[in-house]
Amino acid sequence: MSLSVQHLTKQYGEQNAVDNISFEVNEGEIVGFLGPNGAGKSTTMKIATTYLPPTSGKVSVAGWDVTEQAMKIKSVIGYLPEHNPLYLDMYVHEYLHFIGRLYGMRGKHLKQRVGEMVERCGLVREQHKRIEMLSKGYRQRVGLAQALIHNPKVLILDEPTSGLDPNQLVEIRKLIKEVSADKTVIFSTHIMQEVQALCDRVIVINKGSIVADDRLDNLLSQRKGTTAVVVEFDQPVSKEELGKLHGVAHVERITSVTFRLTSDGTADIRPEVFKFAAQLQVSLLGLKVEEHSLENIFRSLTANTLEA
Repeated sequence: MSLSVQHLTKQYGEQNAVDNISFEVNEGEIVGFLGPNGAGKSTTMKIATTYLPPTSGKVSVAGWDVTEQAMKIKSVIGYLPEHNPLYLDMYVHEYLHFIGRLYGMRGKHLKQRVGEMVERCGLVREQHKRIEMLSKGYRQRVGLAQALIHNPKVLILDEPTSGLDPNQLVEIRKLIKEVSADKTVIFSTHIMQEVQALCDRVIVINKGSIVADDRLDNLLSQRKGTTAVVVEFDQPVSKEELGKLHGVAHVERITSVTFRLTSDGTADIRPEVFKFAAQLQVSLLGLKVEEHSLENIFRSLTANTLEA
């Protein structure tokens, strides 16, 4: 087992940032770790990488316990935090040599490994530049290179594509796919296209608890019968009354007059919406059926947080 999390809890004062969660990631899996801001994703990742101690529970990486064998775990894990902590005044190749030495590499082996990472991460033209001169996309490439330089068994990436433009997104996505061929990868993101393009499996965490853990294709097929409809009225209406309509499983308020209704898969809810508007004598300004997607599934699983 590459990563094992058993009954993990992390408390900050009286608040449980992570609340008794358990999951395992097998060797070779690519797992998307999803959740709203503040759900507990980064906290879990920091504990798995030994940067934070757990309040209770057990986390092990490659069979080693995070609280007792931290140095051994650091030798087999690669970590790219959400805020990429680079030394901006160093040159790219200088920084990668520095990181390699921290992992005990020396001489020809270190030089060879830095060369491999520069080539693999597309940094050949940038290797003699100061990191402060690089774009966000190339800084992320440097971050991936430092996470990979010691050839880790487990790769943990916390929002690796945050803040990138569309072209950079495609490049970093391709790079992650290439480097993950022989590794266990767990990464967090708010970009659902990234998950669908890269992941075998999805874990969704909400308010510190896991609300879904399944293969991506299973998660999509299980909810295939459900649809989401965005409706707009000409005046405010009751969210609670919308929730009582036949076939409606969940209501999310977008604005005072706009709502997203998720069906329970038993009926087409559009006629019910038209009847609702007619009975209240309000005008229906818009009604749009959203495609079945991972984004809609994520929204339905975490709606309470998103509305707060």
